[in-house]
Amino acid sequence: MGAVFRRYCPAAVFLLSLAPAMAEHAGKARFNRDIRPILSNTCFQCHGPDEKKRDADLRLDTREGALADLGKGRRAIVPGNPDASEMLLRMASHDPDEVMPPAKSAKPRVTAAELALVRRWIAEGAEYEGHWAFLPPRDEPPPRPGHPVDAFVDEALQEAGLSPLPEADRATLLRRAWLDVTGLLPPPEEATAFAADASPGAYERMVDRLLASPHYGERHGRHWLDQARYADSNGYSIDNERAMWPYRDWVIKAFNDDMPFDRFTVEQLAGDLLPGATKMQRVATAFHRNTLINEEGGSNPEQFRNEAAVDRVGTTGAVWLGLTVACAQCHTHKYDPITHREYFSMFAFFNQGTDVNNRGAVESVRPGEVFGGDNPINSPDAMAAWAKGERERLEADAKANVEWTPAVYSRFATESGATLRRLEDNSLLLGAKPAPNESYRVTLAPAGRPVAALRLRALTDPSLPKNGPGTAGNGNFVLTEFSVTVGGKPVALREAFADVEQKGYSVRDAIDTESGTGWAINVPGKTNTEHEAIFVLAEPLPANAGPLEIRMRHEKNATYLVGRFALELSPTAPAGVAKPEDMALLSALRARAEKRTAAQQKLLTKTRGEAVGDSGAAEVMVMRDEAVKRETFIQLRGDFLRPDTVAGPLRPGVIAAVNDAFPGPVTRFENRLDLARWLVNADNPLTPRVTMNRLWMRFFGRGIVETEEDFGTQGTPPTHPELLDWLGREFIRRGWSMKAMSRLILTSAAYRRSSDVTPELVERDPLNKLLARQSRIRVEAEIVRDAALSASGLLTPMIGGPGVRPPQPEGVYAFTQNPKAWKAAEGPDRYRRAMYTVFFRSAPYPLFSTFDAPDFQSVCTRRTRSNTPLQALTMANDPAFLEFARALALRVAPSKEHVRGLFLCALGRPPSERETGVLEQYLAAQLAAFAADPTAAAALAGPAAARTKLPVPEIAALVGAARVVLNLDAFLTRE
Repeated sequence: MGAVFRRYCPAAVFLLSLAPAMAEHAGKARFNRDIRPILSNTCFQCHGPDEKKRDADLRLDTREGALADLGKGRRAIVPGNPDASEMLLRMASHDPDEVMPPAKSAKPRVTAAELALVRRWIAEGAEYEGHWAFLPPRDEPPPRPGHPVDAFVDEALQEAGLSPLPEADRATLLRRAWLDVTGLLPPPEEATAFAADASPGAYERMVDRLLASPHYGERHGRHWLDQARYADSNGYSIDNERAMWPYRDWVIKAFNDDMPFDRFTVEQLAGDLLPGATKMQRVATAFHRNTLINEEGGSNPEQFRNEAAVDRVGTTGAVWLGLTVACAQCHTHKYDPITHREYFSMFAFFNQGTDVNNRGAVESVRPGEVFGGDNPINSPDAMAAWAKGERERLEADAKANVEWTPAVYSRFATESGATLRRLEDNSLLLGAKPAPNESYRVTLAPAGRPVAALRLRALTDPSLPKNGPGTAGNGNFVLTEFSVTVGGKPVALREAFADVEQKGYSVRDAIDTESGTGWAINVPGKTNTEHEAIFVLAEPLPANAGPLEIRMRHEKNATYLVGRFALELSPTAPAGVAKPEDMALLSALRARAEKRTAAQQKLLTKTRGEAVGDSGAAEVMVMRDEAVKRETFIQLRGDFLRPDTVAGPLRPGVIAAVNDAFPGPVTRFENRLDLARWLVNADNPLTPRVTMNRLWMRFFGRGIVETEEDFGTQGTPPTHPELLDWLGREFIRRGWSMKAMSRLILTSAAYRRSSDVTPELVERDPLNKLLARQSRIRVEAEIVRDAALSASGLLTPMIGGPGVRPPQPEGVYAFTQNPKAWKAAEGPDRYRRAMYTVFFRSAPYPLFSTFDAPDFQSVCTRRTRSNTPLQALTMANDPAFLEFARALALRVAPSKEHVRGLFLCALGRPPSERETGVLEQYLAAQLAAFAADPTAAAALAGPAAARTKLPVPEIAALVGAARVVLNLDAFLTRE
């Protein structure tokens, strides 16, 4: 049949999804490919590895058992003689008392095609094979030149007579890679640039940038945290909060650093046992302290110590071996070669911990400590994002509740004699032909009350270029000096802030002593609108201070003058900056990073630390073993109260069927460190296969072995066995590097294919197991929020630190035993990535439950995906997503092409002509409706209306359109 069929792939089921007409297989029948699935489904439960549950003392999972004498000369299988084989006769029988599996059994009856295949196999000699997953991986080279992944995939397609689809378009490739590697959306400018970049290697360079991003560790760390059953609470009904976030940070850093997977494994399972273990290696062992803690009164500490060890055995087996080891807790596994005794030999590794339910070893960790000198919490990007949010908060406070009074001008003139004309609204308009670098002097009549702040309003006017408010050709200005004097004496200004600042032209530059710097407003979409600047006096002037003289200079660009303006006074400094410490902080926040003084940088670092909870350390639970070992016994029926003392204590050990695949099986184990090293031994047949299969699943939506949690006999065999073996061996050759293997997959043609479907593929490969196309994948719960945050422009990119509490609906804890305190975060923490949201096991964040996040009571290696009406209702009505829609609307408001802006931000591509027409019609209808109902318009626009010059009905219509785009299937899907 060709290379894909050479080993153990059941082609009929896994290549073309045909009916099980297995008798049509060409060539000799194979046990693993053809026979084992039949026997596993129908026979092994009663005639498999579990000797205590074995019927008639007949074992069919081994050749020795199948050929054993059953008495009276009968044997289940007689090689070469189907008619003398009792197993086949029983399978074919119509006698209810004789047929196998029994009529009363829930097991399916063997089909005629399956009977024919079993008959042929027996006639050909009934040769057995070891289960494919326990065989040493073959290290065969790719079958053809070119990209190694495509060599295997394309050969299977060719043998099936199928042609692969072409590469996806540039916008799809970019969005796909961004979501798969970072879990975020590409910025609109990158989408536009990548679509236009036809240079060789552009895609590969983009992939390299994404793999180098600190957000890579967040995205792939989230996958690992599922397997680590990470949560921020203890579980059970009381479910108190715990501090496990330092372990989460360790995982993120490990992925970002591309820590080799063998070391990654050893540190998590046994970092505390390494010679000279560091604090971070001990923190890594929190992997197995993510178990539940029962805080109920009267609970038995020993019972829940035992429960934690049970969980650790099952989790280790699932994560590294891809086996249902937990099934052997009560008895020998019914399908896989895992004995009851082997289960408790593995249990012995975890039976030595000092932790007893809620007491055990801890490590004290401060926020950011995990990241060391490369702490992303204080990275330039994270600091800039935090500084922006903090500055906006302070400035908003500064503008709030301030009473402004129009100034009374007693004199106003330009130095050149050009006219300044006072208009009816108390503004001053510059006349024609001003001198280059003109300056103004405006004298204000005594206000009759103290003066603590002045406001300069720059106003538009039809007489100015593009309506101004400046006289430059584009309506801009550069105000290089704004100064105040009283009686000829300078008045100190301690702070200035504005609603808009051109990059490199801060309003604070207007109150420094440099003539070459100043305030400008050339910001795309905001230049030709009204703006304002507030200047705060160092000390308020008393009511009898006398006239104020204002000097406005324009010394940088000859024609960049303020064209129309008005001045206003306030007797009080804005509340948000009334205190010197607030002003100092705002000054530091507003200063350009390269110009901040050492004192300002120190103040920002201190404030930043307080903002992320850096003022206190967390006590994270870690693993530690007792000095004197506990004895471990088999627990009869898995009951910790029934140790099998007759059989005697057990030494730590592993599953023999896996160990026997080693060229030299390991014979002696002492502790978790030995177990960890055995798991990542280069000869272990399972760990590399299981790990690469899961990585493949992240990029294609389905593993090469679909039952990625079960590589046992009940699991699905691999669709591309040679590829899986090659990936496992290449993983080891490349130093267990997850980034190297990710890049290998990401750069393959198989990954880059279009996800479109054709009638032929729907008919012949409906589940896309041959990978002629990419798969459309609905993104996970956390990525739903993260994508909306990235589209809206609200995302706070800070990495790591304690969990945060974004807004959630009321009543989440109404049906829990122990209601939780949940004060919604404000400022930057409100817009952190979803993986930082505090997760209570008893009542998870509602968005997570709606979009299929597990509750992390136990290990989760693969999430389910659903598409429900509740998900659509959440996207349309959740207050958080309304907030994201408002921000998205503001983000695209300056653009003249609103529909294009919405699509670029949310979908990474421009809209089609049809999409543009539909959404523009919707916008027009919404605008008309809101124009007729100002109350509804104001309610939908919310605070957004105050942050833009657009009319309220227009911004409300744009918010409505943003909600539509965020609720599209295309937004929630990775193409």
